[in-house]
Amino acid sequence: MAGGKGARLLKLIALIADEIIVGVFLLVVLPALGIEVPVLIIGLILGVLIVKDVLIAPYVLRGGLEKRPQTGPESLVGRTAMVVEDLSPEGSVKLDGELWRAECLHGTARRGEKVRVVGIEGTKLLVELPASEEPQ
Repeated sequence: MAGGKGARLLKLIALIADEIIVGVFLLVVLPALGIEVPVLIIGLILGVLIVKDVLIAPYVLRGGLEKRPQTGPESLVGRTAMVVEDLSPEGSVKLDGELWRAECLHGTARRGEKVRVVGIEGTKLLVELPASEEPQ
């Protein structure tokens, strides 16, 4: 269900929950207590909440909350680097033309092999061989 239509429906319901709660409060609870709220005020309040949802819905429904970071060290996770100094387990890799200290988490990687970044520890990349290249 994660990422599917069901998850999007749940996000949409969560997004409009405030309108439902405020609407029930203004149209049912307050009148039951003898407090009449003018229709214009009710419309204004619900209108502001709906505009808020229209502005943030595309971000929420398109997975904006789950997207990978686009900047900073975390953005390197999942990327592929080229080994320039054997990783046994530590050495150097090149990523986007920059040299990085790296540590191969499972086994070793030789110069010229490609590795995948799986984490970051300070200024050192934690890497592993892609699944198709791991030794058996």
